Amino acid sequence: QVQLVESGGGSVQAGGSLRLSCVVSGYLHENYHMGWFRERPGKEREAVAAIGLAGSTDYGDSVKGRFTISKANAKNTFQLQMDNLKPDDTAVYYCAAGTGPWGLLEHLYDYWGQGTQVTVSS
Repeated sequence: QVQLVESGGGSVQAGGSLRLSCVVSGYLHENYHMGWFRERPGKEREAVAAIGLAGSTDYGDSVKGRFTISKANAKNTFQLQMDNLKPDDTAVYYCAAGTGPWGLLEHLYDYWGQGTQVTVSS
């Protein structure tokens, strides 16, 4: 059974940084792409960032230039570096994995983590 576990969430002041990590365990075809999504209070889940098999990346408009998705040195670990955080970034952040085409659309992902809370205060 595939499991995705996020970590690194917490509380930070505006302008600060956080790094989220996602560890993938269980059987999964080694060629999978990863993404990060978030649910802000009172809003629908939205795409934050995605990384393809070859390392190509894409970002949601609201985080471009501030967030960076990457594969960590540790096997099966992906990260989301979040800089210059704003109160509007407050959300539950989810990592997700998929085995087909990659991108920012939710339907491209087959496996989801439980989420980690990020709170940014002004």
